[in-house]
Amino acid sequence: MKKLVNLALCYDFDGTLAAGNMQEYGFIKNLGISADDFWNMSAALNKKVISDNVLRYMRLMLEEAKKRNIQVTQEYLFECGKMVVLFDGVRDWFKRINEYALSRDVVVSHYLISSGLEEIVAGTGIADCFKKVYASAYMYDDNGVAIWPARTVNYTEKTQYLYRIKKGCLDIADNRTVNARMPEKDCPVPFSRMIYFGDGDSDVPCMSMIRRSGGHCVVVYEHGKCGAYEQALQYVSDKRANIAAPADYSEGGVIDCYIKKVIDEFATENK
Repeated sequence: MKKLVNLALCYDFDGTLAAGNMQEYGFIKNLGISADDFWNMSAALNKKVISDNVLRYMRLMLEEAKKRNIQVTQEYLFECGKMVVLFDGVRDWFKRINEYALSRDVVVSHYLISSGLEEIVAGTGIADCFKKVYASAYMYDDNGVAIWPARTVNYTEKTQYLYRIKKGCLDIADNRTVNARMPEKDCPVPFSRMIYFGDGDSDVPCMSMIRRSGGHCVVVYEHGKCGAYEQALQYVSDKRANIAAPADYSEGGVIDCYIKKVIDEFATENK
């Protein structure tokens, strides 16, 4: 019986699967302020106390919601997630690419690694497409109201989750296995069989690590966004990404064709 090849596709969310930041579609809009105002307030806080940008925006969300008597619950964030507009082709991408891969004796698993909120991702309708979602999240009081960050994912922490995927140690409570030595040949999905999708500086550590290890990286840019195309080309020039592609996951598009080509290469190597 032919042995199937395991391939991991790992995604950032904001700017990669949807334009802008996930908080802007529902949560910030409901605050009655602009996205620019919210992020400028977040940046201003850093001038008072140097802090992690993820912790900072998560606290600011709770503070601004409290001022407006908005209770931030899991259900509320889930509803905000329903408002997120995904890039073209994203909704049917996962099923389509899985079916293509299986036709080539390749098994694809999808993973999300995002600095955004797990609770908002849950409402987007694609959370179930991922084998595992690694994202920031809140802890809640006895009434189900968010009170404090339970987990954050910043640009360097993202690499931790690539190691978890590599070693098959997906439970974030398991710190022993992820730090244990594991020969490359024993890893369920080595970096060389990973494809990382990102769009900006927060993805550079992941892209650099995957690319150096023989994996593939796709830097996604939003068509028409000022400077996005030039920045994406720079990542390719700096050898942090293999290809720059417009943010369109539709069948026959640049991303679709490139990933199918990579799948074909792995299938050929397995013959």
